[in-house]
Order: sequence, then C-alpha cells, then structure tokens
Amino acid sequence: MIPGPIDPPPRLLMGPGPISAYPSVLRAMSAPLVGQYDPFMTATMTETQELYRGVWGTRNEATLLVDGTSRAGIEAAIVSLVRPGDRVLVPVFGRFGHLLAEIAERAMAEVHTIETAWGQVFPASVIEEAIVRVKPALLALVQGDTSTTMNQPLDEIGAICARYGVLFYSDATASLGGNAFETDEWGLDAATAGLQKCLGGPSGSAPITLSERAVEVIRSRGRVEAGIREEGDPDAADFVRSNYFDLGMILDYWGPRRLNHHTEATSMLYAARECARVLLLEGRDAVIERHRVAGAAMLAGVQGLGLAVFGDVAHKMNNVVAVEIPAGVPGDAARSALLQDFGIEIGTSFGPLHGRVWRIGTMGYNAREDAVLTTLAALEAVLRRFGAAVPTGGGTDAAADVHRAARA
Repeated sequence: MIPGPIDPPPRLLMGPGPISAYPSVLRAMSAPLVGQYDPFMTATMTETQELYRGVWGTRNEATLLVDGTSRAGIEAAIVSLVRPGDRVLVPVFGRFGHLLAEIAERAMAEVHTIETAWGQVFPASVIEEAIVRVKPALLALVQGDTSTTMNQPLDEIGAICARYGVLFYSDATASLGGNAFETDEWGLDAATAGLQKCLGGPSGSAPITLSERAVEVIRSRGRVEAGIREEGDPDAADFVRSNYFDLGMILDYWGPRRLNHHTEATSMLYAARECARVLLLEGRDAVIERHRVAGAAMLAGVQGLGLAVFGDVAHKMNNVVAVEIPAGVPGDAARSALLQDFGIEIGTSFGPLHGRVWRIGTMGYNAREDAVLTTLAALEAVLRRFGAAVPTGGGTDAAADVHRAARA
C-alpha cells in the first residue's frame, strides 16, 4: 500500500534542537529549483556568503555553507585543518567536546583533552596552561554545549592562541544567533554552525567561516580530483583525506572558478539564506537580546514552578536551560505526556545527565513570549498529573514578569 502525502502533526519544538523553523524559511524552501550554474543560483550563493559574514561578525572572504548537518561542518573544518599526526587540544565540558575529540582522532590527529565537570566551563587560564603544555597545532572548542547548556567564554581565547601560534576553531552549532559570537574580534580561525538551533531553520546546512590563516593551511593541502584537474592545479602529497569534506575543493566551488565539486543542495541554500536574512533584518543584537529575554523568562518560569536548574547559571546559554527532574516524576513518561497531550517537545540529555534533567529550549522562531508561557503552562499540568506539588501559575507568572520588565 502506498502511503499518503507527508502530513506531520503540529508540534511546538521547545527542546535543545531542532526547533520550529521560521515560516518564511519553510516558504523559501518551497521555491523552484534552478541549475547549479544558473546565474540566479550563483548569485544566491554569493548573497548567502555576504549575509553570513554579518551573522558571524566577520570580513572573512571564505564564508560559505557545507552541505550537510552541523556535524558535516565540524568534520569539514577538522579534517581540512588537521594533518595526520598534528596535535589537537580539545577542552571537554560536555558531550560535544567529546565529539570534537572523536572527529580529530578519526582525522589521525594526536588528540589531547582537558576536562571539567559537566555544568561548568573553563577559565581562560586553564586553557592557556594546556596550550603551553601540549603545544597543539589546533585548539578545538565548543562554544555552547547543549548537553550541559553551558556557554564557554571565547573572548580571551583567540589572543592566547595567537600568542602561541595555534589555530583556533569553535563549534557554534547551538549558540550562533542566540548568543554573542564575534569571529574577527575574538580571533577565530574557523567556526561552524547549523541552522536548526538559534538560526531558526531545518537541519541540513552548515555555515562555516575561515580566516586567511586557516585558508592558507587548507590551500597548502590542495588537490583537485582527476577528471576536472587542469594543468597547474595543486596536487599536494599531504592532501585532505576526505573528498566530500575537502574545504579546498568546496572553496573552489563557491569561489570565482566555480569548479565542480558537488551539486549544491538548492532548497537548503534557500533556507540558509532566509535564516540569515531574517536575523539581519531584525538585527543581530536584537535577536540575541530576544533570546536572552526568552531564556531568562524560561529560567524564571521553571524556578517559579519550584524546579532546580542544573549547572552554573552564570554561564548558561541564552537559548536552553537544564531542569532537574523532580524526585518521583518519571522523566521520559512526563516528556511523552507533554508531547502527546500538548504537542510540545522538550529534551532529555546524554551520558551522566540522561534521565536526570530535561532540556528546554527557547531559540529561533520559538524565542518568544507565547511559546514560553504555553510550554510552562503545559509543564505545570503534566508535573501535577505525575504527583509533583507545584505552585499554581508559578511558572507563567514568573516568566510573564520577565517579559514585562524587558518591555518597560
């Protein structure tokens, strides 16, 4: 039997991502396809590059998209910047630091990690001490790790890396667009993200920006594949050990040469362009402030329900909060009730936090007052159903107060 057309149920996605996309992003994805070298297509690629320079806070010419989820961007950055045997330092404060270390290891790097307790971040002095000790070629550091909801300060790290001649890469998948990120001012050499968090789109495209220093490393490993290689094209012995994620070839595809590498994912290009356009139209600072207010309201709301918050709240991301599951409440059953009865999705976490916390997101299109209040009202009802004693209206009243104060 052939199934009917796709017809997903209505959902309010208030977890750690993916989230509900901006309506205009969904409309953009339904626009007609064009050929990959159609003048409209190449012009749209160029427009998208310029838009993301604004999103990233950079003048980097090498600002583009990697086709794939946010992990595709991470892998492209690491495999293209790291030579086999290079030392890579990864400070780990949650699940996604472990991911960076894993990808670097698969790139045949000599990986060194430092760790802190989940729910904490690293002082810059600790990272500097590790750089002095390890002498890495690359520092790979998550900015916002949704597994713990922590936001690692980056503003001092670039200067430290420059002092010791270390390339500085950050994974900003969960943080870009909802928290400050200043690529040039903070001295980043490479940064990657995804659309499905604060940028308010679907998963499937990974914005990336690269400094001139990073591009030099990538170009020094250049190799153009047989079949499209021309006389004089690079053919380094130490070429990038991935074809799809070779940023040198991806740069040639996005650059003036338009050298064929893959067929650009047209609908995802449209989505990424619209995500950036919406953000810059509202204003980057205004969007970050909207995330701050919505996140503060959700934080006040869960505390108003008498729930404890996990981790160092002073270093919490604007866009997600980790809530300790009350004793006696079955965490997964309560999340399921929230989804089935109210159409609202929140998340659990990973590793040592699985079954211990819920992660509630306020990001992108859902970083708004009605989404926060609706989620808190539904959460209150579910908690009461499972026997938790919570103040009537305690969550919505506290959250509404935050929003009223922000409007004053």
